[in-house]
Amino acid sequence: MHKVYHRVHNIAGNVINIRAEGVRYRELAEVTSRNGTSLAQVIRLQDDEVSLQVFAGARGVATDAQVRFLGHAMQVPFSEALLGRIFTGAANPRDRGPELSDNLVDIGGPSVNPAKRIIPRNMVRTGIPMIDVFNTLVESQKLPIFARAGEPYNPLLARIALQAEVDVIVLGGMGLKHDDYLYFRDTLEESGALSRTVMFVHTASDPIVECLLVPDISLAVAEQFALEGKRVLVLLTDMTGFADAMKEIAITMEQIPSNRGYPGDLYSQLASRYEKAVDFDGAGSITILAATTMPGDDVTHPVPDNTGYITEGQFYLRNGRIEPFGSLSRLKQQVNGDTRDDHRTIMDTMIQLFAGYRETLEKQSMGFRMSDWDSKLLKYGERFEKEMMDLSVNIPLEQALDLGWHILADCFEPMETGIQSKLIDAFWPKSAVGDSSSASAKATADKQESEDTTETEADAEPTDEQPQSEKNAEKPEEATAPNA
Repeated sequence: MHKVYHRVHNIAGNVINIRAEGVRYRELAEVTSRNGTSLAQVIRLQDDEVSLQVFAGARGVATDAQVRFLGHAMQVPFSEALLGRIFTGAANPRDRGPELSDNLVDIGGPSVNPAKRIIPRNMVRTGIPMIDVFNTLVESQKLPIFARAGEPYNPLLARIALQAEVDVIVLGGMGLKHDDYLYFRDTLEESGALSRTVMFVHTASDPIVECLLVPDISLAVAEQFALEGKRVLVLLTDMTGFADAMKEIAITMEQIPSNRGYPGDLYSQLASRYEKAVDFDGAGSITILAATTMPGDDVTHPVPDNTGYITEGQFYLRNGRIEPFGSLSRLKQQVNGDTRDDHRTIMDTMIQLFAGYRETLEKQSMGFRMSDWDSKLLKYGERFEKEMMDLSVNIPLEQALDLGWHILADCFEPMETGIQSKLIDAFWPKSAVGDSSSASAKATADKQESEDTTETEADAEPTDEQPQSEKNAEKPEEATAPNA
């Protein structure tokens, strides 16, 4: 029997304060007022004073409202029936499907002991060359996608959800616009990928506390699927919205603010979510990709800044493309040596040449004369941006590597790439080698023909050293005039 309290001492925003005993942090309670009953969650304990965040808001809650603690933290039902379903941030059905209540599991549990984790060893294929070839995503990795507002990070996550070679997709949306929610729903539904996906969506019009629950609920469900042996990819958007929700609640509770008004435990709050990424020995894995917007494109903003110390690399999304410079997957070396012999070579060579292309663009903008090498770099850079960096490109890893060889062969001679001869012999397109040899032979023949013509003209031209008799003999005889 849970004790019921009938006295609210203070109301500030959506936070109410009461005096109670035997209450745990994050425990749920039911708040009954004139407007009905709403869930609330304990967000602070100080002696016998308890602060609760009311899910539906504290509007209409009076000081005589009834508060009944439920004796447990937030729970989410888990079963295979979750797949293909869409829920709110409080795990209530959003898709008008039946409510699930079996096999409830607690959210916000501890992370897996690092000593019991295994070294990441498997690649997650996405069909996006800028990820698969240049910054490979690895199972159990945690990576943010840094982007300023307006970049297509949600379409990118949707494409990854469609194409990633995993068993289960868990999508958690925080502060989504309704259009973005509909985009995710329709895209996954039309492609058939919704059948392997479970969505927990908090929109901008939903209670702010539900925004804080989305990552915990998503990761709790992902952990249960992983324990059953599934390869799970968790897609979160937008972690800056999650941090802003924390900031709003901290201000309501009159906490001492830290950098730019965010709570002092921002790093710990972010880390406790990202550290859920794990590869279970003898079971499945959890991989996390989280979009993180950078206000004002400022990477020193507290949210991306703290995130960078937690994760194992990052992707930068700029101008609708994954930027090769700055983007990094620190675990790619664990897997890209086992894909194909030329993977690392293509990765390093193409990025090195693309760096030369960027330098050439700067020279061109300053009016420098372009050399033949600069012209080759310009041609290569344009093809690289169009055929590799464009997010609409959807090809498997092996085809992307072959495409890389064709781009190099169309723009450079083999010796200009700096690639080892054994890889050139094995992977350089044969037609390109033939064309290169033919062009070289034709150039040699043209040069030889030009030299022969020059020598012939030189032999036919008289010189000053010829004898005078020969010169006179070459002159025509003068006509003799008849006598008068």
